[in-house]
Formats: sequence, C-alpha cells, structure tokens
Amino acid sequence: MNVIKRDGRIEIFDTKKIKEAILKSFYETDGEVTTYAKNKAAEIARSIAATEAEMLNVEQIQDAVEEKLMASDRKDVARTYVNYRYLHTMARNQYKDLMDTVEEKLMARNVVNQNANVDERSFGGRVGEASSAIFKRYALDHCMSEMARRNHEANEIYIHDLDSYAAGMHNCLSIPFDDLLANGFNTRQTDVRPAGSVNTAFQLVAVLFQIQSLMQFGGVSATHLDWTMVPYVRKSFWKHYRDGLKYVCLWGPESIEREITLGEGVSVTDIPISDRDAYAVDDAYTYAMDMTKKEIHQAVEGMYHNLNTLQSRSGNQLPFSSINYGTCTLLEGRMITKALLEVSIEGLGRLHKTSIFPCGIFQVMKGVNKEPGTPNYDLYRLALKSTARRLYPNYANVDWSGNAGYDVNDPRTYFSTMGCRTANGYDINGLGQLKDGRGNICPVTIILPTLAMEAVEIAKAAGFKATNDDTTDPITEFMKLLNKKIHEAKDMLLERFEWICSQSPESAKFMWENHTMVGYVPEEGIRSAMKHGTIVIGQLGLAETLQILVGCDHTEERGMKLAKRIEQLFKDRCAEFKNEYQLNFGVYFTPAENLCYTAMQKFKAKYGEIPNVSDREFFTNSIHVPVWKELTPFKKIDIESQLTGYSSAGCITYVELDATVKHNIEALETIVNYAMDHDIPYFAVNVPNDTCLDCGYCDEINEVCPMCGGTHIQRLRRVTGYLTGDYTTAFNKGKQQETEMRVKHTKATVTPDELPADR
Repeated sequence: MNVIKRDGRIEIFDTKKIKEAILKSFYETDGEVTTYAKNKAAEIARSIAATEAEMLNVEQIQDAVEEKLMASDRKDVARTYVNYRYLHTMARNQYKDLMDTVEEKLMARNVVNQNANVDERSFGGRVGEASSAIFKRYALDHCMSEMARRNHEANEIYIHDLDSYAAGMHNCLSIPFDDLLANGFNTRQTDVRPAGSVNTAFQLVAVLFQIQSLMQFGGVSATHLDWTMVPYVRKSFWKHYRDGLKYVCLWGPESIEREITLGEGVSVTDIPISDRDAYAVDDAYTYAMDMTKKEIHQAVEGMYHNLNTLQSRSGNQLPFSSINYGTCTLLEGRMITKALLEVSIEGLGRLHKTSIFPCGIFQVMKGVNKEPGTPNYDLYRLALKSTARRLYPNYANVDWSGNAGYDVNDPRTYFSTMGCRTANGYDINGLGQLKDGRGNICPVTIILPTLAMEAVEIAKAAGFKATNDDTTDPITEFMKLLNKKIHEAKDMLLERFEWICSQSPESAKFMWENHTMVGYVPEEGIRSAMKHGTIVIGQLGLAETLQILVGCDHTEERGMKLAKRIEQLFKDRCAEFKNEYQLNFGVYFTPAENLCYTAMQKFKAKYGEIPNVSDREFFTNSIHVPVWKELTPFKKIDIESQLTGYSSAGCITYVELDATVKHNIEALETIVNYAMDHDIPYFAVNVPNDTCLDCGYCDEINEVCPMCGGTHIQRLRRVTGYLTGDYTTAFNKGKQQETEMRVKHTKATVTPDELPADR
C-alpha cells in the first residue's frame, strides 16, 4: 500500500511511523510505554496495513488510528492522540501561513507601506519585510508572556516593532554630539579623530546619525546643534584667519606667529570670533569671516545631502534624523542656525526639492528668539519663512511647563524632541532634565476604541439601560478596564525592558564602546545606561473612544470632560510606576503611522462599521482632533492644549494651512506664538508641498503644473512628525485617506486683533 503525503509525494506505507505516533500518545498519558501499549500499537498498525485500499492519504490513516483507539478500552489515550494530532495540524498551518507571508513579502505581492520611509518593492525592502515576518512570529512565540501576546493579538495593547523586539534592540536616542565630535570615536573598521573644522564636524554628524541608527530601530536626534558647532566654527575661522594673514595681507610666517600667539593654555575654541580685538588685522578678519560663512553653508548643504542619500537600513531607508537649534545667541551659533534655515529654504538637488531629513526643530525660547528685540528674533522669522515653504522646521517650546527645572546655562537640558514627537522627560535615576545620551527604550500603545467596545458589551450584559442608574454603565466599565490594561501595559514594558537589558554589549558595540548612551558602566552591564531612558505607554483613537462612550468627541465639553479623566488616569499610573520601579515610565501620544490603519482593520473585522467610529480606514492618532473637523487654528490649539500636558514622553500638535501662508509670515508667527503661549510642547504646521518634477515649481499644484504644464507631480505631506515621499504612493491606505480628509484650519490669515480674547 502507498501513502500520499501532504505535499503530494507518494511513499510506501511504513508501520513503524504509525507505531511511534501511537506509543507517544501512550507515553504522554501513562508516563511510560508498557507491553500492552506496544502490543496495541502493533495491532493497530497491522490492521491498517491490511486494508484493501491501494492508496491512502495521511489524514485517512490518522482517522483510522483515532477510530481504533476510541474503540479500545483506552479512550484516554485516544484523546491524547486527538490532541497531539490537533497541535501538529495547528503547527503545520502556522508554518504554512508564515511561509505564505514570507513569499508574499519576498515577491512584493502585498505592498502595504507599513513605514513610509521604506521601499517595500526594492530588494532590501523585500528581504527586510520577509525577515520581519519571521522575527515578529518569533517575538510573539518566544520573547513574551501569554498575557502580552494575547493583548497584542486581541487589538488591545499593541507592541511596536516586534521584529526589533526579537533582536533586543531599543527605540531611539539623542546622540551626545558634543562629546563625540570633541573626542573622536571608534567604528568597527577604524577610529575617527576629533573634528578640526566645521565642515568635518557636519560630515561626522551625518556619519554618527547613520551608524547609531543601525544600533536601534527608531530615530536619532541632535538636541542643540547650533551650540554643538560653536567650537568648530571657531576652528575654521582660525584657519581662515591664518590664511588671510598669509595670502591676503602678505605677511611672512614670523609675523604671523607674532600676530596670533595665544596665551598659555588658551585654545582657538576659547576665542569668540566676535572678539575683533583678538584678531587685530581687519583685512584678514574680513577674509576669514567670508570664508567661514561659505564653509558653514557648504557644510550644512553636505549634511542635508548626506542625510537624504545615505540609505542605511533595509528597504532603502534613511536614518530618521532630527536636529534641534535656534537658542544659541553667540555669533558662531547664529551663523549655524542661519545656514541650516537657508539650506532648508533653498531645497536640495537640481529641482531644489524639499528636504525629507533631517527633521528641523526650532527651539522657541522667551527672551532669546520669541519676541521682537531679542537676540535671535531674526532667526525665528527666518524659521517661519522656511516652515511656510518647506514644512520644516517644527517648533519645540523650551519654556514648556513639562520641562521645568532645566538649566538655562546648559542647552543639553533644553526641551528638544525627535521629529516624530518622542521626548525625554525628567530622569528619576539622577540625570534630571539632561537630554543627550538618552532616548525612548520601548513603547506600547493601548487601542482605546477596542476597550470602549468591550466596556459597552460588559455593561449591556449587566443589564445597562440609559434610563437605569442602578446598573453598571459603559464609562465606569471602561475606566476599570483601562486601569487594568495600563497595568498590563506596564508589565509588558518591563518584560521587554528586561529582554533588552539581557543583550550583550557586543550587539551594539559602536554604541557601548563610544558611550553614545549615557551612563554606561561596563561592569554593571547595559542596564546602567538603559535605566536613564524612557519606557512609554501610548494610546490610539481617543476621538473614536469618546464617540463610543458619550456620543461626541473632545471638541465638545462632554467629550473633553471624559478625555481629561482618561488622560489623568494615564498620567497618575505612569507617575506611580516611575516611583515604584525607578524607571522613567511616561505617557506617550503615539505617532501611529501603520497602526492607525491596521488597528482599524482588526476593529472593523470584529465590530463592523460604526458611524463616526469605524466608517473610515483609520483611527484618529492619539489625542488629536479628527482631521475632518472644521476649526480655526486657534480653536484646534485651544482644544489639544488642554490634553498635551498629560504627556511626559512625547506629543505633537499641528494645524493645516494653505500655501498662501508663505505670503503672510506675520499670520504664521501669530499662530506659532499662540501655540507656545498655550503651553504646547511641540508644534508643527502642515502646508501643501507639491513639486513639479519636470521644472521644479513648488507650491500647491492641482493636476497640472501652472509653470510648465507638466503632470509629473510629487505630493509631499507629513506622515507623523516627519515628512516622507509622495503620500499617494508612500503612505498606507489609512494614512492616504487621512491625508485626503485633512481640512484646512481656516482663518489662518487673522491679525493679532482677531485672536481669541483669552490669549
């Protein structure tokens, strides 16, 4: 007799395999293999072999074994065999599903654009996506508790970047550029000397961004790039001054040495270039200043080009890089900020395209740049001009109440952020408000609408009716369930934190060898540094949750009242966890790029389409006002500013303006100031950014370029806090629909006299 295998192959029937399967069931049941078991296994194998059929498939043979065991006096063994058969079938199906997914990703047959910065059709993207599918399965099956896996698969608590979970990587980092540029650093192949000029320093910034991004799965940031570059501007200026003396003034070498002799222990980086008395020869000073400005501009251009071309991850992915700047009032720092903004405005390449990376973040600070007459107000105005044309920079509020206690004399403690929105709060383990060398270690996100629907079902099962106050109600059940899930989210984060801390320093040798993560003590292991980072509990779909529970969102008073109650619970629990575990738990308003779509698909599959809840392809991100709401920019700020203070680990507020704002910088300034005055920590402005790829014209373009008639149009939009390529091809379906539904927040051109009275 022959046997048809599951893959279609035909083999000769082997009684030995039948006996082994039956004996495993006896052993599983009895803990031993008796003579009776051996005889029964042999009997069943012989009876199947004696069948008159010339050909049986595997399922038919297993059915026969099952029937004969059930007919015997050992029905308990039969049940074990049935369970064994079921588990193996399930394992085979899981393996098949996994391999089907791998094949689908390798062949790019189902491109979903989970990350708008990854080209899933490229060789790298296909390999990366296929590998990701395997690592995600491994993480769910082997790296976490049953509770954590259940929450993730039930669409209740989402575990971000499961593939990186499996590898034990952390999320993001603010790189300590001050130390690395001053001291140099080691790479796998060589060592890099300290930067000797501003041009070299900017090249190394791009290198460091790229290398560090390979040590983690999230973004990389510079927290105060204008201050960081001051000593290298001075080094370059000094070199140009020497050249000026030699070539412009035609001085001899001996005269040069007499002219520029420094005092004992004095370095060129100690002498501000604004101190003209230190550079006594005017012609040489003028020459050095001109050459330094040119070098800075070229260096900034080089960094921008590098960060938009150095693809360092699978799928042609660029490092998610962010640069914070704008508070340095020294001449050197002002020159850096000016060049950063000018290059942003100019754009990149032949067509002067808007730069995708780095995400520029202008740090607004009272007494420094916010008001007319302050030292850097002109740079603030230049930043607004860049925003109106290029969407960057965004705006970080140095005076935000959540960053209280920062050191005004130490820009490393100023409020800064990653472009997406991640921020480092107060470190409970001794570093206070220091930002450099710290980052987000790992996040989870609670899918609020799922909990809301579960709460409604619990209340209904308990007999809830709107007119009956004696029964449980959905809001009470929701708050109880949310409290439970916040505690489970904490446990899930602790599981992952321990897994990350168990990794060998060899896994990220560059990071640990160069101390890019602050606080690392080799004898204590990587936990010594990880404990300074943040571990965060995020959220998705507040607006839809309020619709489920109270029938409106937080643009109405009833919705806002419940929203504050929800956010207070998040804040209180994270504060408790922070003290109890001595780890930096924080509330995170998640930048859900792929999750806003995938969570909605799972929600729809379970609950169907519910008006104002699941009748779209996406959930509203975190605590945002829904994108389709008709509001003025001031009203949107008024609403969201009531909630941003509950977040300690990152949030963003943005408004949608039309392209005409580039002609009304005063209006834009009014809006940004209004956000800063209302204690918004991180603010961004969305303006249409369409580029004709035939002639380079950049503005809001309909179907045809008004300059050349071309139809090859790139439509650049913000996906979370970052920009990415053409949203019509780079975004997932949910984000595409969300982008198309974004309503312009009208009355963007109001004058200060028209502002709300409570300003």
